[in-house]
Formats: sequence, structure tokens, C-alpha cells
Amino acid sequence: MDQISVLAAGGMRSRQQSLDVVANNLANSSTSGYKSDGEFYSMFASEAAGDDGSGQSSVPTIERQWTDFAQGLLEPTNNPLDFGISGKGFFVVQGPSGPLYTRNGNFRFDTKGALVTTDGYPLLQQNGQPLQANPKQPVAVSRDGEISQNGQSIGRIKVAQFSNTAGLTKQGNNYFQNNTAQEPTDASDAQIYQGKVEASNVSASHGAVRIVGLMRQFEMMQKAISISNDMGRKAIEEVAKV
Repeated sequence: MDQISVLAAGGMRSRQQSLDVVANNLANSSTSGYKSDGEFYSMFASEAAGDDGSGQSSVPTIERQWTDFAQGLLEPTNNPLDFGISGKGFFVVQGPSGPLYTRNGNFRFDTKGALVTTDGYPLLQQNGQPLQANPKQPVAVSRDGEISQNGQSIGRIKVAQFSNTAGLTKQGNNYFQNNTAQEPTDASDAQIYQGKVEASNVSASHGAVRIVGLMRQFEMMQKAISISNDMGRKAIEEVAKV
């Protein structure tokens, strides 16, 4: 395969991956607490694809994805079991294989009186234990996460913070897992707002513009391959005439 086609094909593949990322962001633009993804590009050197005499060809590729942890808007829901975090930090919930971290503050009571996520993961207190309450009694949450019923404190919501969020990997759309040796600290500057939930930080308009741009780039590379094929065919025809 000629050099032009190799580069164009690599570019088409990376743009297709980018389209998948942008499409997933747009699909979650209304998902509470969702954090949008982006991508890092790099050049992949392939010895098999090179035909310029050096034995190598560099093609564009997506090296890895990254997550934008920017704050989303806090939208009022008037649901007393919806909590929104203002500032850095994550709610800590007990996942199937250990603690998970989320910005989605949509909780409910389970049959045992524990506050759980929509997936059934218990919300953890500062002491690392699931938060238990009386489902029949209203709860009040202060800005620092103190939960009370009938004027009595029943626990404090644990809000964890990471000095470097690069080590967090997504689990589903709303959860993050810590895959490093870094231990989270208490998010002392975060505030919790009861009756509000954090919206996705995806910009639908920006995503639409990106899709248009990526599609145009994809079409340009398709055209480049078509032109390269035409050039190759004409070269063969000219050689045949000689």
C-alpha cells in the first residue's frame, strides 16, 4: 500500500475512534454526574507499512482517552435524597469489588434503610460504613455532609478527593475506580447541596460541532485514498503503454 493511502487510512481509523468518543459523550449529555471524555493523539511507527526507503511509516492513532472532571451545573430536583457536590470531590460508594467514586448524587433508600445509588451501591460514611437511616423519616443534609433525622445526627457523608485524577478509570458511565497506590483524602472544601444533582458537563453544541469537523476530515481522507488509487492506476496504464 502506498504512503498516502497508509496515512489516510490511519487518519480515518483515528477519526472513527474520535467519533465514538464524541457520540458517547452526547449520549450521556443528560446523565447526572457524567464527565466527558477526550482523546490524546500520537504517531504510530509501522515498519510493515513503510515504503519510503526508511522501512517505517508513521500513522496517526489515538494513544489513550482522558476525562474532563470540570464541574457540571447543580440542577434543583426538589428530591431530598438528591445531593450535589460543589467543588472537587466524589461520593464514595461500596461497589462489588471495592470502593467506587461518583459525582452522581441521586440516591434512594433500599429495603434495609441504607442510602444507595440507582445501581444499589451503598453510600459510605466518614467511618467507611454504609449510611443507615429510617426510610419513613425525612433527612436533612448540611453543607459539610452531616446527615440528621429528627434533629439527631446519624452520620456524615464521605467525600473523597484525589490530588491527581489521572489514575481514575471509568466504571460504566457514572463511577470511577482508583487503580493506583494513591490514597484519597477528605475533600474539605467541597459543599453538598441537598435537593440538587450535578448535571453532565458535556456541551451538546460543542459535541455537534466536533462531529461535523470529524466527518469532514474523514471524507477528506477518503478522497485522498481515492486520488491515490487513481494515480496508481494511471501509472500502471502508462507503464503498460510503454
